[in-house]
Amino acid sequence: MNRSELVGAVSERAEVARKDADAVLAAFADVVGEVVAKGDEKVTIPGFLTFERTLRAARTARNPQTGDPIQIPAGYSAKVSAGSKLKDAAKGV
Repeated sequence: MNRSELVGAVSERAEVARKDADAVLAAFADVVGEVVAKGDEKVTIPGFLTFERTLRAARTARNPQTGDPIQIPAGYSAKVSAGSKLKDAAKGV
């Protein structure tokens, strides 16, 4: 499902205009992005998803072409965890 299909499904389910559903989806993405960028808290939708920022440690890797070791610096990443209701839906329960 792409964004357009998601907007259409949300607008039908919530019985709102596609324009309004698209605005809500865009606002949700902005808010989650801002909270994750700050990194001091996580966004949780109970039973569905949790979004948070995590720190990846510095590490040594290998160049696949030459085999030479390279240093990868520490950095931040986004982590998305599925909640229990989403896991059950994936299992077909």
